[in-house]
This record gives sequence, C-alpha cells and structure tokens, in this order.
Amino acid sequence: MISKDMEAEVLRLYHAEKWRIGTIAAQLGLHHTTVQRVLSRHGEGEAVRSQRPSMIDPFLPFVRQILKQYPTLRASRVYEMVRARGYRGGEDHFRHLLSMYRPSRPAEAYQRLRTLPGEQAQVDWGDFGKLEIGHAVRRLAAFVMVLSYSRQIFLRFFLDQQMANFLRGHLEAFDAFSGVPRVLLYDNLKSAVLERQGDAIRFHPELLSLASHYHFEPRPVAPARGNEKGRVERAIQYVRHAFYAAREWSDLSDLNHQAELWCRDRAGDRRWPQDQTRRVREVFAEEQSRLLSLPENPYPALERVAVKVGKTPYVRFDLNDYSVPHELVQRTLTVVADAQLVRVLDGEEVVATHERCFDRGQQIENQAHLDALTAEKRAARKERGLDRLQQAVPRCEDLLIRLAETGSHLGSATSSLLRLLERYGATEMAAAVDEALDKGAAHPQAVRHILDRRCRARRLPPPVPVCLPDNPRVRDLVVRPHALDSYDALKEEDDDDPLC
Repeated sequence: MISKDMEAEVLRLYHAEKWRIGTIAAQLGLHHTTVQRVLSRHGEGEAVRSQRPSMIDPFLPFVRQILKQYPTLRASRVYEMVRARGYRGGEDHFRHLLSMYRPSRPAEAYQRLRTLPGEQAQVDWGDFGKLEIGHAVRRLAAFVMVLSYSRQIFLRFFLDQQMANFLRGHLEAFDAFSGVPRVLLYDNLKSAVLERQGDAIRFHPELLSLASHYHFEPRPVAPARGNEKGRVERAIQYVRHAFYAAREWSDLSDLNHQAELWCRDRAGDRRWPQDQTRRVREVFAEEQSRLLSLPENPYPALERVAVKVGKTPYVRFDLNDYSVPHELVQRTLTVVADAQLVRVLDGEEVVATHERCFDRGQQIENQAHLDALTAEKRAARKERGLDRLQQAVPRCEDLLIRLAETGSHLGSATSSLLRLLERYGATEMAAAVDEALDKGAAHPQAVRHILDRRCRARRLPPPVPVCLPDNPRVRDLVVRPHALDSYDALKEEDDDDPLC
C-alpha cells in the first residue's frame, strides 16, 4: 500500500514524462507490480500489459471466464487449472497477475440489529493464554455473556472450556443478572452445537437440559455471519484491553473477584450506545424486570466421571489422585465434581469428599482413609505373626495366653518372639519356650535369656541375624524340624557292615 503522493507521482511520470514501468519502479524504490497495480486502478491496465507480452496473455480469456463464474475461487486453484492447460510461469507471479483481473466484490451492508429489553443475550468464550498452577499448565478462558439491549457484561474466568464450566458460566451469569434472557445467541461452539447440516441443528444435550430448566431458547448464529453476535465479540475485546491487560492477581478466585467488581462498576459506567446521555447500569436496571425469573432450584452443573480404583485406594481425576476408603479397591466408582469440591460416590453413597486441586500429579488424601488402612495392615501383620509362631513352636500359644492374662502388649511380644525364631531356629526356640513355661516365666525376655544360656553352654558363637527379603512367601515360610534318629540308625548299620 503506497501513499496518495507516491501514487500521483507514478501517474505523472507515466503519462507526462512517458517513463517505462521499470524506470518508474527503479527511481521510486517500488516493485514493478506495484506500479502496474497503480496504473491498472486508473484505467491503464491494457496499456501496461501491451508494453510487453506476458505469459498469461494466452490464458486471459479462460481466466476471465473462470473468475466470472467463480469470483471467490482461490488463486492456487486457478493456477493449477492454467498449469494443466500449458501455463509455465511461477505461482507467486501468477498470483500478482491474477489480482489485476479478479473482479472486486462490493462491500456488504449490514442491517443494524435491535432487540427488546430482556429478549436476547449473546454468549462466547475468550482465550486468554495459559496459566501455570504448580506443575500443571491450564488454559485460561473467559466466559462472557452480554445482554443485547442494555449491553450489561458478565465475565467469569475458568481453567478450560469444557462443558461443565460452560454450564457454570450460564448459572453464574443468570444469578448476576437476577434473571434469564428469553433467547441466548451462540456461535457454532462445540459446547452448543454438535452438528449442523444447513438449517438442521443438533444441540448439545446438556445445553438443551439447561435451556429446559431455565426456559430460554438456544439459538446459533448462521455460518459466516459473525456480525449477528458482534456485541459479545466487542465485549471480549473490551475485556481484553480494558480489564485484563497489565492486571495483577494472585489466583483464579482473586481474578474473578476483580472481574465481578469491574463488571458492576467500570463496565456499567460506560455510555449506552443507543443514547449517549445514559449509562449501561441505568438501562440494565430497567431491563432486569423484563428478564425471566429464576427457578427455585439451580441446575446441577457438575462433572460426572466413572473411575476405576486400582490396588491402591486412590481414584484419578483431572491429573490428580484422591484417596478413598481401602475397602473400595478394585471397584468402579463415580466422581462428581464442581469448581471447589470433588466427591466420590459408590452408587448413591458419598464415600469421600476432597477440596479440588488444579495442580498436576498430586495426592489429595483424607488422613482417616490412611489411618484405617494402616490399622488393618497392622492387624494383618499381627495375625500372620501369630500363625507363624504357632506353626513353628506350638507352645508359643500358651505363652501368649499367659501374657494376655497379665495385661502385657501382645503385638510387641509377638514381634520379639518372631525375631528370636529367625535368629535361633524352631528347635532351639521350642526348647526355650518349654523351659520358660515350666519355670513360670512366660515372657519373651525369659525366652531370650534361656536361648543365650543354651548357646553359651554349648560354646557356640552368637547366631548371626539373616536378612530376609520383604516377601510374605519367604518371611512367613515355616520349616518344621525333623528328628535325625533315622540318620543315626543308618550310621550304625554301616558300622556293622564287615565290608566297610
């Protein structure tokens, strides 16, 4: 695009001084196609083209016919068509030449749209980049609803554009307006329109449920008719430059609090387009009485997801793990969530409730769930220990019974006896327990003293503890000792054999 002064100089040099196009371009620092376009706009197109034959000249009748029949056909497609008919020029040069012959389209005139008070609102999403929360990167989106008559704006920021947040935006907007418009106008959003074939429209079922609950009519704009929802698009641009630009905020709740104050104060103070003497807040106060009344019960705009509990008592939801009671492992549960809480349901029963986390890879836990699992594991370990002791040394049961009668702690006693069993073996352990019971000393310390005494009496070195792997199949394995008398008998037979 060149200035009017430069354009006048091109025309003067061409007509008055009779300069060639190449000379004009070189002296004025312009591209030769720019000089050609200037001359073409002033009726000198044929003269310009007659100075030098062009590769496109033989194809001009075909090009004019195609552009007359298909005025908006892309240059790339026209280029492929003339290439198939013998054109050998480059595509970029062809685009420049084609622009001289393409018929200019008249500017489309739009009718100014006027609505009645309370009749219509326009809805759309605005993309405001990304937001880092801990290790997660979330998409910051602004839900904007504008009353078409008063131009009152509702603004709320969310961390994605999913259907649940789309519904929450409607609910909060209706509460802010204290009423519902009769018609809500949408662009062809996936949250609103799932499929469209001409005038046949398939709305999102959740949006239809919301419309049925609040008695409004969802209405999408026609394809490629963005002017029909220009009020919400202008409102998003207004939000972007007048509210969001260079604004400081600590978290999403702080940003939404500031947005609420801005909509009520600064955005409400702007002049009403239909009467510059009035403010938007004044017109909105009059429009409120024309809105549909709110129902008694708000629509439940909740996220509902079926989740599978694995071997650990956690469910995965929205990039994080939430604890559940350990009795529910290997079960399929339902997560129901809003912007603040995550609830886990087993059928209709709520089994866990957590504050929602928007970070990534976090474990949100209820301490009661962990304590119950720990208590069960301790009880299980105790039962396994008792079983192992009774299998290896049956009289350990009598010893533990006497300990229980004295009020001693059976858990620590079982652990002590198991350590002695691992160190000295079942044979020595059985002899020590028998001696302790016979002497009336039913205590793990008495058993340990007896084992140490027997070891010293036989002048044996102290036993070395064996570190076993943390595997129940190894740790709980009991090897019963067998009598070796049969081997002694075999030795005696060998001694009597005269051949030995």
